[in-house]
Amino acid sequence: QVQLVESGGGLVQAGGSLRLSCAASGIFFSINAMGWYRQAPGKQRELVAATTSGGSTNYADSVKGRFTISRDNAKNTVYLQMNSLKPEDTAVYYCKTDFYRGAWYPIEVLWGQGTQVTVSS
Repeated sequence: QVQLVESGGGLVQAGGSLRLSCAASGIFFSINAMGWYRQAPGKQRELVAATTSGGSTNYADSVKGRFTISRDNAKNTVYLQMNSLKPEDTAVYYCKTDFYRGAWYPIEVLWGQGTQVTVSS
């Protein structure tokens, strides 16, 4: 069974930093895109950052210049370095990947379990 395991969330003061990790494990053929989403209470889930297997990246306007997404294809792991954190960054952060279970299978979407990030003022 393919799984995404997230880690790195926690409580931090405004202006601090956190580094989230998301590792894909299990049997699969390949991974396409990986990214991070977040959902705060009362709000819709939104894209934070994403990266393709080719290395292209995109960020939400609210995190540009503060967050950096990176990827280690050999380890099937994606990271989110979060600097200059603000209280409005408080949310549950979810890792997401688009992957192929086999060479002739359609693309599938897999979500991680979520990790809480809380930024105090």
